[in-house]
Amino acid sequence: MTRRLLPAEPLQAPDRLSDQLADLLRQRIERGELRPQDRLPTEQELAERHGVSRTVVREAVSRLKSMGLLVSRQGSGVFVAPVSRARPLAFDPAVLHSLEAVIQVVEVRRALEGEVAALAAQRADQAAVQRILEALAAIDTAVAAGGDGVEEDLHFHRTVAAATGNPQFTRLLGFLEQYQRDAMTVTRANEAMREDFMEQVRAEHREIAQAIAAHDPERARQAATTHMLRAARRIEEADASVRAALSAALVPRRHSTKGSDS
Repeated sequence: MTRRLLPAEPLQAPDRLSDQLADLLRQRIERGELRPQDRLPTEQELAERHGVSRTVVREAVSRLKSMGLLVSRQGSGVFVAPVSRARPLAFDPAVLHSLEAVIQVVEVRRALEGEVAALAAQRADQAAVQRILEALAAIDTAVAAGGDGVEEDLHFHRTVAAATGNPQFTRLLGFLEQYQRDAMTVTRANEAMREDFMEQVRAEHREIAQAIAAHDPERARQAATTHMLRAARRIEEADASVRAALSAALVPRRHSTKGSDS
């Protein structure tokens, strides 16, 4: 096994330092600069090379362990995991922290949700269709009661995924939700201030549900894809105050380059 020396590369604010370090090490693993079975430098060495505290290093290493990229060996140190290990899906932490990244996640959903809706249209039985229609109605009910409808919106899309009969779609959409919940809270507020936006969203959801109920896969695919395209456009077209609020909701905590990252 090889112990690789890594170049000194101080980390800069504003992102969480542990996120930055985890992302830097992840990139080096993915590029092959750190190979399976390589031993990482010690905690102290990593802290000195990157100008951060040992607490930051511990949190970054812990994150990569949870992703299946690193493993600890008692008395030997921390090593890059063998390629045979299954790794859970994870996004760059920056996905949580920028308006551009929110739109990128919408693009990922666009590629996914069109096919999900098409499969739902092919496979949904009457009970599944009824659950989709109930989830659709729940969005309007929540908004009429003064809520933002975010959880109900997410539930509607999960219900469509469940109608495919493939639980992996439900799990994948559930994973993506964590990257969109805060952004959707702000964009829902944006839509509430624009009656045309509110009606667009309702019409788009209704078209998805009706296409699935009609068992028309191509119509369902087009409806879901259009919904995601327009969702990104509504974010891009939001006025300056809404965009500022959205950006503020996504700004990560700032830290000095030394000391705890908690």
